Amino acid sequence: MRTLAMSRLVILGATGSLGRHVLRQALAAGHRVTVFVRTPSQLSAQVEGRIRVHQGDLASVKPAELASVIAEHDGLINCAGNVADGARFVNLVDRVVTSIESLRPADQPVSWFMAGAALLDIDASGRRGVELPKVRSTYWPHRVNLERLERSSFDWRLLCPGPMVDQPPLGLGRLRISVDRLPVDVPAFTRALPGPVLLPIFGSLIPQMIVPYADAAALMISNLDRGNAMARRRVGLALPVGMRGHKPQWTARSREKVPTE
Repeated sequence: MRTLAMSRLVILGATGSLGRHVLRQALAAGHRVTVFVRTPSQLSAQVEGRIRVHQGDLASVKPAELASVIAEHDGLINCAGNVADGARFVNLVDRVVTSIESLRPADQPVSWFMAGAALLDIDASGRRGVELPKVRSTYWPHRVNLERLERSSFDWRLLCPGPMVDQPPLGLGRLRISVDRLPVDVPAFTRALPGPVLLPIFGSLIPQMIVPYADAAALMISNLDRGNAMARRRVGLALPVGMRGHKPQWTARSREKVPTE
């Protein structure tokens, strides 16, 4: 994995929990950064004068207007939106994808989007967490967004971590990184289990995928080169073997809810 030197990067949702880490690391890596944010006053004073700022709301911006911001950038990282917003999240991602598609192929940036671990294949059968009962009712937008991306032709990547936390980074060299499948070991016998029985087992794996925002940001920034192994793929991220993360609202009692970003 490597970071392209001095590339032109546009960040959507740069004032959010993940977006702040992406912005900080992008500047540290020497990228020329443009941000599209709803409330510029929420940007850190430390980035003032170092970035180009466009103000707007991704929920309502016209695709042509957003495309004019995205044009002439090498990479795009979308940190905006929340799966809990349901159809609004789907519409937001569709608006971003449509904006990218409106550009000439040569002007379409390598683009990172966000989903959750439930969108990854659990095993070789191709079954996904988002198909399990109690998971699909909340995390269905991730499936719809993936289908939208798959209908496009540009170079996208979809990061699918578990819940993320604001903790010091562990470093990508220590983390488990996967493509399309869960980055953790899944017992072989689960393949034959019906969804209701598999659900708590899937939930028990999630703490291994509770990763720092900083590491998620680093993975995306380190993979902005066009056509690499992550192009048009779902990417998983997990802690080192034997390590389990913790998020305040994540408890044994809530495990069946399978929280993912």
